Amino acid sequence: MSAPAPDIIGDALLRAFAERGMAATLPQPDTLRLTLPDGTATTRDIAEWRRYAGRNSRADLPGIAAQYAEQTATMFARSATHSDTRNLLDGERLRLRLYPDEALTPEMRSALVTRPLAPGLLETVVVDYPDSLMPLNRGELDGVTEEAAFGAALEASLDREEHYSRTDDIQGVPIMHVGGTHRYVGSHVHVLSRYVDPAAARYGALVAFPIPEYVVVHVIGPVHLFAAFETMHELVERHFQAGEKAITPRLYWWRPGPYEQLPERQALHSGQVPALVPVGLKVDHQEKSIQPTTAETDQLIELWLRDNPM
Repeated sequence: MSAPAPDIIGDALLRAFAERGMAATLPQPDTLRLTLPDGTATTRDIAEWRRYAGRNSRADLPGIAAQYAEQTATMFARSATHSDTRNLLDGERLRLRLYPDEALTPEMRSALVTRPLAPGLLETVVVDYPDSLMPLNRGELDGVTEEAAFGAALEASLDREEHYSRTDDIQGVPIMHVGGTHRYVGSHVHVLSRYVDPAAARYGALVAFPIPEYVVVHVIGPVHLFAAFETMHELVERHFQAGEKAITPRLYWWRPGPYEQLPERQALHSGQVPALVPVGLKVDHQEKSIQPTTAETDQLIELWLRDNPM
């Protein structure tokens, strides 16, 4: 049995942290585990950094690893300047970012302030710095509840970051983009009632999060549901393929419910999330057939066809 190939990139990174007095290990190739001076352990996803480092020569690796280690050490030093997380809440530096499930290992999920938003999607509280962001560790909450941290992150993401909403007619299907030039736009799923009147959205809406800068919404109504599915699938897939740090090409069915009935600020701090379930429809024009991808898709089609018979 042959010996495993040496991890040249990983070894260079571990040496760089050791030279800065930081204990680092690689429990998985794409997961960096750091033990901070106060004994707190934290993890970071280094998959993207590995890809970047792998595109460079072996001679450049020590410098690239040193730069990454230095930046990471600086971020943790910044975090240490806060006496506790309450200062972050007061300073409105917390933000909310969406990640696909596969972006965070189980170990990372247990270490970070994160929670499920919907199947395949996670919400994570991050600290926003002028030149970077850093996920918030549960060990840094220091008496602040997770609900308070999520609530503060949501409020700051919604009200302190510029955004816009625009509705376009795409192949006869009205589709709204809530967008911004930052990576926290996904937070707007918590306030969809700002853009969609729940009382008028009898069937809810198709919602997608292809990239951090967009939330894509189609309010289900008189436009044929199958056409809406097909147009949304195509548009969201294009965004997903073209964007940086893409999240997911999945479509979700949003149905206004108890979350939207709460006063907005109470909802943001409630620890609850909007009702979102994955839906999808495979359309074969040659065979003139459709295939729902989830049981919830069947439910949506049945609901819509009841009032819109073909």
